[in-house]
Amino acid sequence: MLRITELKLPLNHSIDDLKSTVLYRLNINLDEFIECHIFRQGHDARKRNDIQMVYTVDVELRNEAQILAKFTDDIHIRQTPDTEYHLPKNISITNKIRPIIIGSGPCGLLATLILAQMGFKPLMLERGKSVRERTKDTFGLWRKREFNAESNVQFGEGGAGTFSDGKLYTQIKDPNYYGRKVLQEFVKAGAPPEILYLSKPHIGTFRLVSMVEQIRATIESLGGEIRFETRVDELLIENGQVQGVQLANGEILESQHVVLAIGHSARDTFSMLKRNGVYMEAKPFSMGFRIEHPQSLIDQCRFGNSAGHSLLGAADYKLVHHCKNGRSVYSFCMCPGGTVVAATSEAGHVVTNGMSQYSRNERNANSAIVVGITPEVDYPEHVLAGVDLQRHWERQAFLLGGENYAAPAQLVGDFLAGQPSTKFGAVEPSYTPSVKLGDLSAALPDYAIAAIREALPAFDKKIKGFAMHDALLTGVETRTSSPVRIKRNEQFQSLNTIGLFPAGEGAGYAGGILSAAIDGIKVAEAVARAMQN
Repeated sequence: MLRITELKLPLNHSIDDLKSTVLYRLNINLDEFIECHIFRQGHDARKRNDIQMVYTVDVELRNEAQILAKFTDDIHIRQTPDTEYHLPKNISITNKIRPIIIGSGPCGLLATLILAQMGFKPLMLERGKSVRERTKDTFGLWRKREFNAESNVQFGEGGAGTFSDGKLYTQIKDPNYYGRKVLQEFVKAGAPPEILYLSKPHIGTFRLVSMVEQIRATIESLGGEIRFETRVDELLIENGQVQGVQLANGEILESQHVVLAIGHSARDTFSMLKRNGVYMEAKPFSMGFRIEHPQSLIDQCRFGNSAGHSLLGAADYKLVHHCKNGRSVYSFCMCPGGTVVAATSEAGHVVTNGMSQYSRNERNANSAIVVGITPEVDYPEHVLAGVDLQRHWERQAFLLGGENYAAPAQLVGDFLAGQPSTKFGAVEPSYTPSVKLGDLSAALPDYAIAAIREALPAFDKKIKGFAMHDALLTGVETRTSSPVRIKRNEQFQSLNTIGLFPAGEGAGYAGGILSAAIDGIKVAEAVARAMQN
């Protein structure tokens, strides 16, 4: 097949229009054409009054070689590459002690799945509950203020991404099409097939739940094992080589190949790694607030008269501003038609995050507006000082919210004017269990407050109405990424602990569902290679 990129059509077009455009682009007759497959579908909304759909298509032709020869200098017409994932060759299962994967988020799930597909019968350990039981516990906080430290938005089967917008796109380089493998496995598990070609695919929480269960079933059918409510409290290390793990109940499991896919909130595990001398470094992350607007405002600003078109869906945005005080403020984890959710993993703390369902049809748009911070400037004391900083502001948010898991909130107009909010305006909060209006100036460091106050009017110049008085800020967002990096070498193993494979977002090597899952595949391949030695 031939792949054609950057095919543009008007928003209102038909499949026949796409076919005609392919024939015209290749300068061929209908009798030379066999079939056309959409590989990628997106849109270009830079001109909101002239929004165009943008396609990458794979075309089956009768005289493919002859036609391709006419386009040797055209970068947009090429032979279709092989995008299928191929398991590593020459893998023999000689080591009877199976690999252990700690954590069942996207990274741990895909690492376990790939190892199972290679025949290694991996063992996955998850401190939280299975995804449906975990969902009940998560709703317990949202609806009844009942908090479970081991089963919540951060901990449990599926990881933090289960309660999110389910975004499945990433900006990382992926020359081996690992991302394609991830999406194909998700479709096998029940995800909508269009995630294979949409430029910004997403799934949504409710669909993710059943998908995660199906992936688990596949792993188990291949001989893998998954244990829930099984917390790893100790790594067993001898002479710089991992030998296994000790569980919270005292049980010891032997293995010289352990994958750490623990997520960005496993703070007790970070402390355990530090105690055992596993090499880590503090890394930058960001903190800020969630902001909510009417989704209709974002749709109108981004799509103009085309707002509401079925091909466009709910509009998103991506914003950044460089402040006078040297800080950068940017939007993060934008959730069109979604809700702000309680995402703490520790008692007496308030943490916010964003979530959408597949339909993205809730009344509000939300995203995090966060400020970049660095260990060199903001938390130079020790490797886990970033964790200490997160905890400080999460406890402060708990206090400002009334110490009952309500979140502190403030209208944007009042925040910019430096005055407390006393009543809601046009934007109703989506955060549950509840929010408490007041003054957010005490909810983050002074430099972060100053930066956000400068950034919001700047963002308003890009999206008119972004700094509207009644838009709502809810605090705090602190878990944008891991505050540490558990460094690894070219073999994906810890710099000073042989057989330990730091992976995914918690180790500082991913950010989001897709990139974490891709990292899980890479680490699984590294484990397989290491087990041949």
